[in-house]
Amino acid sequence: MAAGWFYVSCLALGCLGSLCILFTIYWMQYWRGGFAWDSSIFMFNWHPVLMIAGMVVFYGAASLVYRLPQAWVGPKLPWKLLHAALHLMAFTLTVLGLVAVFKFHNHENISNLYSLHSWLGITTVFLFACQWFLGFAVFLLPWAPLWLRSLLKPVHIFFGASILSLAIACVISGINEKLFFSLKNVTRPYSSLPSEAVFANSTGMLVVAFGLLVLYILLASSWKRPEPGILTDRQLLLQPWPGSQPLPVAYEPVTIRQPYEPW
Repeated sequence: MAAGWFYVSCLALGCLGSLCILFTIYWMQYWRGGFAWDSSIFMFNWHPVLMIAGMVVFYGAASLVYRLPQAWVGPKLPWKLLHAALHLMAFTLTVLGLVAVFKFHNHENISNLYSLHSWLGITTVFLFACQWFLGFAVFLLPWAPLWLRSLLKPVHIFFGASILSLAIACVISGINEKLFFSLKNVTRPYSSLPSEAVFANSTGMLVVAFGLLVLYILLASSWKRPEPGILTDRQLLLQPWPGSQPLPVAYEPVTIRQPYEPW
């Protein structure tokens, strides 16, 4: 039953993540004139699309790799590679999003990094870069001893959830900032909730819903990957089971001594 709810949650996440990206593309295309890569305002329009796709959707998907029941058994290395690759894709999209906004600002002689949104955003990207390189060096490469991985794992998990939370805060503040700038000299200001404001606010609410669902799945103890050397009842269900006797409803975890984390 728990596994069923997990896959239902993943389906909901896929729908929410797709809607976040599609809504942002539609906002930029319909109300803000579309896209270009020429340092104009149309280049800036790539910024919200790439940042939401990278820092929220792909980042959230990468964070949940180890929650998949299939990742609980067998070699861990393929799942590590998938985790790292999705995060690298998220980071690549994020860098392109930063390039779009910096090139536009420089072309239009607009100051960089002056708003709270920009301070929060650049801090989040910096933490993301440190998190990825540290994770690659310690958890993916085979040189790090088990004691070092055990020491850094709680820190890695904490900053993983914190970076996603900061990314959501960046998106919300960025949507507000964009609407304030875009609607300040029009016949229907932001305060009167024109159709663009309603649509952009709805996009922000979708991003919040996506982020909260990711954090819920990350924090749900029944969906966490067991520690190395621990077999749970759900892990055993994923392995061949001799005979036809069903597993007991209440099954105590069985500890298997292992000198290292399996790859």
